[in-house]
Amino acid sequence: MSERRPDEPCYIISVAARLADLHPQTLRHYERIGLIKPARASGNRRLYSEKDLERLRRISRLTDEMSVSLAGVELILEMREEIRRMEQEMDRMQAELEAEVRRLQRRLRRTS
Repeated sequence: MSERRPDEPCYIISVAARLADLHPQTLRHYERIGLIKPARASGNRRLYSEKDLERLRRISRLTDEMSVSLAGVELILEMREEIRRMEQEMDRMQAELEAEVRRLQRRLRRTS
């Protein structure tokens, strides 16, 4: 049996709420304000993934332990995502640069 992907929707709202230690109504509220976007199954049932659960736990830590407002949580999460995108772009650019350096080194060796 293959391992489940972190973004694979698999938990109904009651299970997700229990796993995240939140009330199902809190999950519905977070969805309404755009903090979480669960997948939808037949009958429009919400399905949460491990990635969604981790996001819910992060939201909970920010609001409960750090007293961050939901608007602040949204900003923090957006900034984290932007940092992740920038890191991916930097990795891509570094790989391109390293490939170009190797190409130039081979060219230099051929001319020596």
